[in-house]
Amino acid sequence: MADTVREIERKYEAGDGAAPAGLPDLSRADGVATVADQGTDELDAVYYDTADHRLARAGITLRRRTGGGDAGWHLKLPVAPGVRDEIRAPLSPDAPRALTDLVRSRIRRAELTPLVRIVSRREVRHLLDDRGTLLAEASTDDVTAERLTDGGGTARWTEYEVELGKDGDPAFLDTVERHLREAGLRPSKAPSKLARALTETGPPAPEQRARPGKTARATAGHHVLAYVREQTATVLALDPAVRRGVDDSLHQMRVATRRLRSAFRTFGEVLDRRATDPVAAELRWLAAELGVDRDREVLAERLRDRLAEVDGTLRLGAVRARLRIWEAARGKGSRERLTALLDGDRYLTLLDSLDALLADPPLRPAAARPADTVLAAAVLHDYGRLVTRVEHALATAPGPERDAVLHDVRKAAKRTRYAAEAARPAVGKPAKRFAAQVKSVQTLLGDHQDSVMARTALRELAVQAHAAGESTFTLGLLYGREEERAAAAERELPELWAEVSRKRHREALGE
Repeated sequence: MADTVREIERKYEAGDGAAPAGLPDLSRADGVATVADQGTDELDAVYYDTADHRLARAGITLRRRTGGGDAGWHLKLPVAPGVRDEIRAPLSPDAPRALTDLVRSRIRRAELTPLVRIVSRREVRHLLDDRGTLLAEASTDDVTAERLTDGGGTARWTEYEVELGKDGDPAFLDTVERHLREAGLRPSKAPSKLARALTETGPPAPEQRARPGKTARATAGHHVLAYVREQTATVLALDPAVRRGVDDSLHQMRVATRRLRSAFRTFGEVLDRRATDPVAAELRWLAAELGVDRDREVLAERLRDRLAEVDGTLRLGAVRARLRIWEAARGKGSRERLTALLDGDRYLTLLDSLDALLADPPLRPAAARPADTVLAAAVLHDYGRLVTRVEHALATAPGPERDAVLHDVRKAAKRTRYAAEAARPAVGKPAKRFAAQVKSVQTLLGDHQDSVMARTALRELAVQAHAAGESTFTLGLLYGREEERAAAAERELPELWAEVSRKRHREALGE
């Protein structure tokens, strides 16, 4: 069983002068009442990675460590600068699958092998407040690193570490840092022991160089590739969180896949669609698969919220129980299905395809042109497509056909919004304002589509309740309220669209 610990820490090294013999006196730091000596630990860790250091390049470490109070396997995933999630598993001869699955999107089909051995003699002190609460753990590490590949070089150094106590205030680390700097220490140049060991014990990993197609910063190609690179990195970073069931990670990963697909379609004048269309098709597949769970979660939450709004005197029958049964049946086996998807060859091949596209981008002639003009034109092209769909929707009579057309409008609005957000670094604030306007249309029609889906689910629940001899009154009430919400959104659309249309976006975007 793996446990997760949020680790907030800072590392330090000696400045230009001689290294201090140990940690300076931190008893004078604001908030510290006691500095408690915790003795010395002997730590022996072997770090695992692929031959080309894929984990290290992503700021991820996987190690097997003995000694200290937390011996075992440790996987550290970056969250923010100085913040990592450490996922721990018991000692075993081989890396447990509970950890290796979390780095599958990074290593893919490559093998994990011992890369570096790091032995540390750690002197530990606890910084306590006047109630005995742990504010931070401060330590001095005398480190010996040995490369286990590429000739087996070694390195030695001393480093100093301050790790925030559980639920501590990160501002306390600033307080401690002032004292460390006064004692001649400075923030470490290396983000981790492994990073420093790799630098000092042997040759760096083979570089992942972009082949011909590299563009100047002001060009359309540079901006589009930077956006694609950012969204690809988001997918990779969210993969472990999705596997762990972290809140909102599934939604954010799905959004990143949609942004990528949208970028390939919108910026077809920059990246050749003959190369990107097959990748976009696979991104569509992935977004749909991720959406199975996400859409279920959103719909179930909406139904629960709507039921909570109903006065108790109008809740007839076992509606809550019926909803729980429906939700459980739809969610059965979803976690296993999602894990199998992320472990599957199709998903890993898609990640390989994105890497290959970024390494050798299929740039078209427009990629060499100024970014602001090319990207603004692409946004306006998507906007024109949105205009056509809105006009069609407004001319369609209310009913199932209009529901379907409005769903298409929502998708067109989302694509236009994504395009404007991608163009913002080149176009500036006008693109930001335009994205916000279009997002208002997307949000309105998103609620409309959610109402359509809720009514479908409510009818299904009513059929089940009726067959079981239960009252369907409350379900019918909810259905009617959802109908009214959808009708209200349809009534609001013409005025909202008129407001969006009145904005002189062509001028704002430089045309």
